[in-house]
Amino acid sequence: MDDMGAALRGIRRLAEQTPPSRERFADLLRGLSILAVVLGHWLVTVVGYDEHGELVGRSALPDLPWAHPLTWLFQVVPVFCFVGGYANAVSLTRHRERGGDTAGWLLNRGGRLVRPTTALIVVMAGGAFAAHLLGADPARVRLVVWFTSIPLWFLVVYLVLVVLTPLTYALHRRFGLWVPVVLVCLVASGDVARLLGAQSLSLGSHLFGWLAVYQMGFAWRDGLLPARPRVAAPLLLGGVGALLLLTLVGPYPVSMLNVPGERLHNMSPPSLALLAVAAAQIGIVLLLRDRAARWLRRTGPWTAVVAVNTVILTIFLWHVTAAVLAVFALHLAGILPAYAAGSAGWFAWRVPLLMLCCLALAPLVAVFGPIEVRAARRAVQQLPGRATRPGLALAAHPATRLALALAGFAGVVVALLGNSLSPSTAPTVFGLPTPALVMYLAGAAVLRLLRSASPRDQVRQASGPRRGPP
Repeated sequence: MDDMGAALRGIRRLAEQTPPSRERFADLLRGLSILAVVLGHWLVTVVGYDEHGELVGRSALPDLPWAHPLTWLFQVVPVFCFVGGYANAVSLTRHRERGGDTAGWLLNRGGRLVRPTTALIVVMAGGAFAAHLLGADPARVRLVVWFTSIPLWFLVVYLVLVVLTPLTYALHRRFGLWVPVVLVCLVASGDVARLLGAQSLSLGSHLFGWLAVYQMGFAWRDGLLPARPRVAAPLLLGGVGALLLLTLVGPYPVSMLNVPGERLHNMSPPSLALLAVAAAQIGIVLLLRDRAARWLRRTGPWTAVVAVNTVILTIFLWHVTAAVLAVFALHLAGILPAYAAGSAGWFAWRVPLLMLCCLALAPLVAVFGPIEVRAARRAVQQLPGRATRPGLALAAHPATRLALALAGFAGVVVALLGNSLSPSTAPTVFGLPTPALVMYLAGAAVLRLLRSASPRDQVRQASGPRRGPP
C-alpha cells in the first residue's frame, strides 16, 4: 500500500508540474489509441479447440462481415502515428535548442522504446527455455511466443519512424506538406502494383504509408495544420468521401484490418483506403482539439491521462501475454468457454473476458511498468560520471556515436522483423529464432553502452527539469 500511495503521489506531482505550453490533447490521443488497440485485440479474438482438442485462437473478423465498417473507427494506428509525429517534432526541436546532437536524441528517444521491449524479449526467451528444459512441445512453445510477440510488429514500424525523424523532419522543414503528398502517391503506386500481382513492388508502402501520417504530425506541430474548422472539415469530409469511393466502388475491402482471403489488404501494407481513414481521423482530431484541451485543464482528467501514459508502452507490450495467461488458466481449470464467433454466447463472453484480461495485465504492469518509467526518466535526467568508461572514449565523437547508434537500432529492427516473419510453428530452444534473438540483444547492448557513454556536458545541456508526463 505504501508503494501504491507513493506512486499516486508521484503521478499527481507530475501532473501538477506540466507546463502550460504542453499539448495535452496529444497525450490523451496517445493513451486512447493504444488502449483501443488493446481492447480491440481482446474483443475480436476467438478462442476454442480444434479437432485434436488443442487450444487455437484467431480473429473473429472473417465471421463478422457486418463489423468490417466498424474498423473505420477502431483502426486507430494512424492516430498514434499522427500524434507520434507531433511529439517527436517537439522533442527533437527542444533537444537541439539545448545543444544536443542527433545521436543523443536518438539514444534518448529510442531507448525509451528499447528498454521495455528488451524486458519482454528476455522474459519470453527465458520462459521458452524453461519450458524446453521441462520437456514441453517446442512447436507449441514457439507458437505461444509468437502470439505474445504480436505487439512487436507495430513497435518495429514506430521505431523506424523515430530513427528516421531527424531526416524526415528536415524534409518537412524544407518541403512542408509536399512530403506527405509524395508519400501518398508512392502508396498509390504500390496499390496498383498489388492489384496487378506484383506484390514485391508494394513493399515500400509498409514505410511510406505510416510515414505519410507521421509527417502530418509534423505539420500539426509547426502550424501548417491548424486546429480550425476550415482545415479539419475538408480533411474529414474528403477522407470519408474518398473512403466510400475506394471501398464501395473501388477494389479496396471495407475492413481496415487484414482479413484472410481478401484480394487486397488495407493495413499490411497501408493502402490508399487506410490513408483516407487517416485523413478523416485527423480531421476529427483537429475539430475536437480546442474542446478537449479545455477539458484537460481540469486536474482529474489530466491526472488520469498522465497515469495511463506513464506505463502505456508496458500495457501495449504485455496485453497479449495477459490474454494468453488468462485463457491458459481457464483451460487448465477446464472452464474455458468455446463459443462460435458471432453467437450469443460469444458476445456474452466478451465482458468477463475483458475483466479477466485486465486482472492478468495488472500484475504485469506492476512488475514491468517501472522499467518504462525509469527509461523515460533517464531520457531527460543527467547522467553524472558516465562519460569516462574505459574503452568507450571513441563513442564520444558525434559522428561515431551516430553511426554506432544507427547500427544498434538496425540490429534491433532486423531482429524484431526476423521474429515476426518467421513461421509461427518453427521450434527453437528460446521460442524466438536464435539469430534474431542474438541480433536483438547485441543491438540493445550497443545502444545501452552508447547511452552510458554519452558525454556528460551534452547530456546536461540536452536535459532539463522533468515537467509533464513521459
